[in-house]
Amino acid sequence: MEITTIGLDIAKRVFQAHGVDAAGRAALRRKLGRSEVLDFFRVLPPCVVGIEACGTAHHWAREIRALGHEVRLIPAAYVKPYVKRGKTDAADAEAICEAVTRPTMRFVPVKTPEQQAVLVLHRTRDLLVCQRTMLVNALRGHMAEFGIVARQGVGGVSELLAALRGQGMAGLPSLAKEALLGLADEIEAIERRADEIEAAILVWHKGTEASRRLATVPGIGPITASALVATVGEVSNFASARHFAAWIGLVPKQNSTGGKPRQGGISKAGDRYLRRLLVLGASTVIRHNRTKAGEGWLASLIARRPTMVAAVAQANKAARIVRALLAYGGSYDPQRSAARPAVA
Repeated sequence: MEITTIGLDIAKRVFQAHGVDAAGRAALRRKLGRSEVLDFFRVLPPCVVGIEACGTAHHWAREIRALGHEVRLIPAAYVKPYVKRGKTDAADAEAICEAVTRPTMRFVPVKTPEQQAVLVLHRTRDLLVCQRTMLVNALRGHMAEFGIVARQGVGGVSELLAALRGQGMAGLPSLAKEALLGLADEIEAIERRADEIEAAILVWHKGTEASRRLATVPGIGPITASALVATVGEVSNFASARHFAAWIGLVPKQNSTGGKPRQGGISKAGDRYLRRLLVLGASTVIRHNRTKAGEGWLASLIARRPTMVAAVAQANKAARIVRALLAYGGSYDPQRSAARPAVA
């Protein structure tokens, strides 16, 4: 029987393949070692290969696609309903094989190595920022136990570090000072490394025309613009601006039935990293708007709704503008945006 579709459940060492013919009958069930995967697909006639969009999925998709096969990545949440009973690698491969043939199934575009390289910079920077926050909180808490308190923000951290290394800490026990100096050294090392990564992201941003255009949108800077360009890839994968905003997760969660629409807050679905960047940028736009006592759509929304609701609405608007700029080119036009609150 000629195999037309294969579901591949990937792992670190042991892979499971499930293949069917044109009639949907099972024609292959095979366990593969990591070193056997490419040799296995090299001798197969071209077919459709479904893979869950999880760790290392983009690498295997590129490798298998280079052998002449059509590779489709499926979100793991969309595969789960097709698992009939139990949880095994063979059952997962069978479920992937069935899900990949559904006409309404949604797929994840395969990222290029360049896209993943930029996203590695972003993930590394995000990890370093989290670690710096943890260390700063620990330093603040420990020094507060000895009556040393500084104001919030980056300036407060600088005050703590200066006080720790100053001459006015005679009352601090030597054991505590030694431990706190170690935390201070770690904070400064992480800040240096984060600055280096941000500089690398800025270099890529300046050399990428699409990223520079996105940075003209209010609330979007080089970090957010480069993350958007590296994550989105081909904007043609999104049918509309609404589709793009929903993919990020900036739309209300639906719980409607009987013809009665019920909308809640935004869910955790979508790209959490992009959503966080856009909401943070929208919060900055709101602060600026309040300072200038601005008028228009955003000012009226701030006056009647909570600040976080307005921030999400502004982030949704920014996402729609991003999709329009990526699809049709050009730069952000404030006058056109004021006339049309959201890009359709």
